[in-house]
Amino acid sequence: MTTQRVDTLIIGGGVIGVCAAYFLAETGRSVTLVEKNDIASGASYGNAGLIAVDHAIPLPAPGALTQGLRWLLDSASPFYIKPRLDPDLIRWLWLFRGACKREKMLRAIPILLALGRASIALYDEMHARHPLEDAYQRRGRLFLYRTQSALDHAKRELELLQQFGVRGDVLDAVAVHERFPPASSAVIGGVFYEDYAHFSPHHFVKNLARVAQSLGADIRQRTEVLSFETSGKRIAKVRTTRGDFQAEAVVLAAGAWSAPLGRALGLRLPIQPAKGYSITARRPADYPELPVQLSDDMVAVTPMGDALRFSSTLEMAGFDMRINQRRIDASRRAMRDYVRAGGELEEIELWRGFRPMSPDDLPLIGRSAALGNLIVATGHSMLGMTQGAITGKLVSQLIAGEPPDLELTPFSPDRF
Repeated sequence: MTTQRVDTLIIGGGVIGVCAAYFLAETGRSVTLVEKNDIASGASYGNAGLIAVDHAIPLPAPGALTQGLRWLLDSASPFYIKPRLDPDLIRWLWLFRGACKREKMLRAIPILLALGRASIALYDEMHARHPLEDAYQRRGRLFLYRTQSALDHAKRELELLQQFGVRGDVLDAVAVHERFPPASSAVIGGVFYEDYAHFSPHHFVKNLARVAQSLGADIRQRTEVLSFETSGKRIAKVRTTRGDFQAEAVVLAAGAWSAPLGRALGLRLPIQPAKGYSITARRPADYPELPVQLSDDMVAVTPMGDALRFSSTLEMAGFDMRINQRRIDASRRAMRDYVRAGGELEEIELWRGFRPMSPDDLPLIGRSAALGNLIVATGHSMLGMTQGAITGKLVSQLIAGEPPDLELTPFSPDRF
């Protein structure tokens, strides 16, 4: 097969790669994107579809490791880590442990907020300019609670976030039911955050890819990266199932698969795959246009046009695609506990996929110190959709040599 010469080669057809292709094409630059499956076939397909601007307390907060150890042996827990002798997992847990400090959490909050706020402004702009047909809405998000201890903890989190300009309100049971009539009588209160948006994630990514193509981007699906050839401190060639590529710039935006691809380049990116689950059901006609969180059970529920998706959290078991039925059953129980008639929904799809988890909950965005023409854009943990737009913009600015919209030092891929 012949070698194809391209300007910028993006590896990965999820939200990060497609947003980067869009912003590069919008500025008139030549860009080629390769995806081993179909566009939006990985974590961008079945996630909760939230632009979680106010989700700014990082996962490795004080006490997170202790809680994680309590959940360790319970495969139905919200954060399950399957015990195994894996050097990469052991390193990740060690780095995660180092991030579980209050001072690091307080430094991370404004960084996460800046990412989310910059991103939602770009999402607003893209939806104003293009018919993306993804049911994009800005309605906020309501966190529901069944226990007083969880609600008290949520109040303390809101008080902390309000110090950084986050807007939210604590609601009693009556106010919760006024705002969200399907809430069951077991719900004792809630917290409403204003600055959330939601949409159908795979519709967004697929339709933005079409827009990028209309602007000149070359989108290659079913094109899997097999290996790399390096020369000095540069990637000289990218070998794929559909020929070789020589690129002036290579963007690694392959989500959870960025770590094994990085190893092929001699890089040790601390990214762990965390399996998440979602169940998509038909949306009842009277269900409100409001995303909610079943907080005690950590299940997100998002309306997406005529569908309703409820998504569970983290299962760190490597690249294991087997379905853990206990986790699925836990999500169904949560729907029954929090939402009236939640057990009567007509389910239409069960999905699982891998999130690319970084140990400090900040993404890896920037040029590699080891390879001068490689830009890393991965490790967005549970906030890939939230941070996708701004990450794509930052990648395009790096390639164009423009000043980035955000300071990139906190996201350095070499910080570990």
